[in-house]
Amino acid sequence: MTTSLTHGFAALIATSVPSDEAVAAARLAIVDGLACALGGADDRSTGILVGTLGAGTGPSVLIGRTERADPFTAALINGHSGHVLDYDDVHASVRGHPTVVILPALLALAGTRPVAARDLIAASIVGLEAMARLGLALGSRHYETGFHATATLGTVGAAAAVAHLLRFPPDTTAVALGLAATQSAGLRLQFGTDAKPLHAGLASRAGLTAACLAEAGLSGAPDFLGGPIGFLDAFGFGATAPERLLPGWGEPWQILTPGLTLKAFPCCTAAHPVAVGALALRDADGLRPDSVEAVTLTFPPGGDAALVVSAAGTGIEARFSPEYIFAAALTDGALSIGHFDERPVLPDLAALAARVSRRHDDAAPRLSSDPATRFVVLDVTVKDGRRLSRRIEGLPGLTDARPKFRDATGDAPVFAEIPDLVARMSDEADLARLLALLGQSRP
Repeated sequence: MTTSLTHGFAALIATSVPSDEAVAAARLAIVDGLACALGGADDRSTGILVGTLGAGTGPSVLIGRTERADPFTAALINGHSGHVLDYDDVHASVRGHPTVVILPALLALAGTRPVAARDLIAASIVGLEAMARLGLALGSRHYETGFHATATLGTVGAAAAVAHLLRFPPDTTAVALGLAATQSAGLRLQFGTDAKPLHAGLASRAGLTAACLAEAGLSGAPDFLGGPIGFLDAFGFGATAPERLLPGWGEPWQILTPGLTLKAFPCCTAAHPVAVGALALRDADGLRPDSVEAVTLTFPPGGDAALVVSAAGTGIEARFSPEYIFAAALTDGALSIGHFDERPVLPDLAALAARVSRRHDDAAPRLSSDPATRFVVLDVTVKDGRRLSRRIEGLPGLTDARPKFRDATGDAPVFAEIPDLVARMSDEADLARLLALLGQSRP
């Protein structure tokens, strides 16, 4: 193969050795990702996939269910269930969700052949690095034009992770990446519907499929990144920065800097600062729903691109509505999974959300992969004439996924061993034990 951007990318994927600090961060991310998948295992839409795709028997587990499936179906269903609550981790360089695409592909493959837990963890780090670096190189217009980066970049991230796990040489890795990239798809117009979490499952399956086909000898273009019809130009809309793809790879690892954000609330990340601000107004300022005259939310340009719903009809739509999220957080003093289920939005929350509007500060830096560009200003006019204001910068996140794991799993005893196991797992027996625990259903 001639030297190219793709070849350099593939070589780094093939030869990387993650640091101990990156491994520790990955263990935390795996616990968080499994919490989300176990929490979403019994969702109505997950059940539709299980029934439609013919799951029942096979070598690969379906997380939180007793059925099994072939690895490709398992990757799809587990990716969907991990994203269905919109509670899974996010990464600024991706502008999307890495673990929910990468981990299901790796676990599905582990059901078909012996895999050491330490190798799976390393592969997840490399896959995230590849997905994040590709996000940086692609630029902001890809997402803002309408693509869902979890879906489009996730295909390549999952393929990179599997390629690393299977120890592909660079040439085979490059083919796998290209086969993944040609399956890249997913539109943000699906936010607020069952299709949004399906994106994660489809991307996970596509990445696994691409790697397995490359391993079997299926050919593909050896340079998927370069040229006027390559991935970057085709999907970058003139905003690409290919110079950000390779330099400084793993120095530090993207899982460490800027790092994963483990979600504190089960809704779209872009609205998390709104929730933090609403809770601060309630707790520190004593604000209550019946005293609110009007609220204005100010975002940086592009800061609410993912928040495609203003007047939510159901809790699922409400995951993408900062107006609802403000209302629910202020009213109830917390946000739980129950705020974002399929039931209709409660009338009192809808009425308060209708008093919330949003605007953009056009003088602020446009939202980018730099977390410092993310903020929300909450300006509240109180009925007694007072004005309250809160500015929330950056993203809130969790440093301990165990309470979230207990909440998402209903503290079910059958899953209680998982966080400790993930924290220490190393060999094939450990990973086999994890798969056995995951292949159970909540009583």
